[in-house]
Amino acid sequence: MANTSSRTLRLLSLLQTHRFWPGDELANRLGVSARTLRRDIDRLRELGYPVEARRGLDGGYQLGAGAALPPLVLDDDEAVALAIGLRAAAQGAVAGIEEASVRALAKVARIMPPHLRRRVEALRAMTLGPAAWNSDTHVDPAALTTVAQACRDEERLRFSYTAQNAERTARHVEPHRLVALGHRWYLVCFDLTRNDWRSFRLDRIDNPRATGMRFQPRPLPADDAVAFVRAGIQNLPTRQRVEVLIHAEGSRIRQATGVWATIQDVDENTCRLHMTIDNLDWAALALGSINAEFEVIRPPELVEHIREWAERFGRAAGASIAS
Repeated sequence: MANTSSRTLRLLSLLQTHRFWPGDELANRLGVSARTLRRDIDRLRELGYPVEARRGLDGGYQLGAGAALPPLVLDDDEAVALAIGLRAAAQGAVAGIEEASVRALAKVARIMPPHLRRRVEALRAMTLGPAAWNSDTHVDPAALTTVAQACRDEERLRFSYTAQNAERTARHVEPHRLVALGHRWYLVCFDLTRNDWRSFRLDRIDNPRATGMRFQPRPLPADDAVAFVRAGIQNLPTRQRVEVLIHAEGSRIRQATGVWATIQDVDENTCRLHMTIDNLDWAALALGSINAEFEVIRPPELVEHIREWAERFGRAAGASIAS
């Protein structure tokens, strides 16, 4: 028989399916007597879980329909971190756990306090693209969820924005979607001052505030928000375009890269990768992660950068062997 704590967790896991469990079946699943099962049910009730009981020959147990489970003890930043982490895993950041991550995110959101649940659900529903990550950009979690909720609620936003040239401006926008692309977060929105669609990097947005003013969504001048952001990034003069010939099947590389690169099939064993970058480190890291032989077509600076990486890794490997 399992110890009391692990048995109680197992009982809770079974009840969280929200089906009705006949008492005998539930006791058999746990390997306990009916009397022990009743004690375990009472223990869950003491912890605040609303377990309903039906007496008689067809008696059994079920979590109360529509009842709120005790909230997770998470602050706002932790809730956002949890949602982002599970979302990344659900999109294949870790192989083999995508489906489990989707289920986990749904369970966690269901038992959060209402105000956190609304923030997490907004972030999940309003974000497109793969998980964004990078060590040199920092997005305020509170700003992230404020923007996500404004997108979901179709509510106008005001914020301060610092452009690449350090110019600071006040913005009034109709938010459309959040996009996690490459290694940054972007807000796609209609800029009311410029009377045009824009995308803004979230790490450059300061003090976003919902105005309480609702708006009627406008048609986006692109296939989707990800395509809109990608087009804007490619038109930036400071960015470099990368072209690489990869000796691997295009479908496999396409799955590995997701939306951060465009893959063109050359033949059944070769494909061509195109992406636009502003950081050679990101390109080297991304190409190293695809697990395939490749040749850099352009830019020549990337070849030298990869050579420097190779020499650094070679020295590290030699030092490790020597020790």
